[in-house]
Amino acid sequence: QVQLTESGGGPVQTGDSLTLSCTASRRIYSSAVMGWFRQPPGKEREFVGLRRWNTGRTNYADSVRGRFTISPGNSPDTVYLQMSNLKPEDTAVYFCAYGIQSSTAASDYTSWGQGTQVTVSS
Repeated sequence: QVQLTESGGGPVQTGDSLTLSCTASRRIYSSAVMGWFRQPPGKEREFVGLRRWNTGRTNYADSVRGRFTISPGNSPDTVYLQMSNLKPEDTAVYFCAYGIQSSTAASDYTSWGQGTQVTVSS
């Protein structure tokens, strides 16, 4: 099973940009779907976006569409979540996840990172 590690979180101001990285323990296979989820304080984990690796097709939650982009990293084991125009409601622990289905359901992903905190202040 692939291990995932997120990095790049931290405190930012409203309107700032931030890029999170997710590094896998091996090359991301073309059959993979890489997802990003987040868990705001006191709330359930929610879908942010996904990228199907072989086609590059993406899907985003309405709340982040147009502001967040999932893209391949600079190495074959990395995926980025590029976030712009950040808002206080984006404050959450962000997780990357590995699966094989283009699904918005967390239960369809088989491997998860430990999460990285993003805090957006107004």
